[in-house]
Amino acid sequence: MLTSTRERRRRFAAVALLLGTAISLTACGEQRVTDSAAGVPNPPPSSGQSSPGATPYVEPGAGDGAPHYNENNAFRRPGAMSADSAEAARKEADRIEPVLRRLWKEKKWDVESVRAAMLKLGYEEERTGAGGKRLGGTLTVKGMSPRFETDHYVTPEGARVGLRVHDDACVTAFVQKTNYEVRTNGPYMETGCFEPPSGH
Repeated sequence: MLTSTRERRRRFAAVALLLGTAISLTACGEQRVTDSAAGVPNPPPSSGQSSPGATPYVEPGAGDGAPHYNENNAFRRPGAMSADSAEAARKEADRIEPVLRRLWKEKKWDVESVRAAMLKLGYEEERTGAGGKRLGGTLTVKGMSPRFETDHYVTPEGARVGLRVHDDACVTAFVQKTNYEVRTNGPYMETGCFEPPSGH
């Protein structure tokens, strides 16, 4: 009788050990469903609880899911345009596009040539006062932004155009050796009509 009890205990211990190992291999007892076609386990269903070290909340549309992504990148998003402002901006873009196309074909993408062509359309250069307060005019023409290439910054030839059509609407454009573009957008929080550089 003593040996049979010992034998039962041994079997019980072996079964318990196997079960314990099986449970730990399935991530602490979580049930896993396997894709029978590939034999690959599917991720466990979400229990609504976050794992240690995980961000508890991810903002909708938050890019890489970092906390405060939208808040930290708000300066990189253009403001909303009303329907009327968007239509007015589209009309101005339609006036500017053929001029930039002509300049591009003529290989004139320097700031002075682009500014002169925009002023001929009847736009007035934007003027600002202390603290960046706008004093009048709607047009800004400036050189291209520097960009990082390999191990240093390079400023390509070309000009950028920013036209403030309304407080909530802009036309932004550029012309350079390789191409030109005209588009409409709302103003950016910190940089007006121009898209801010990627670093902040």
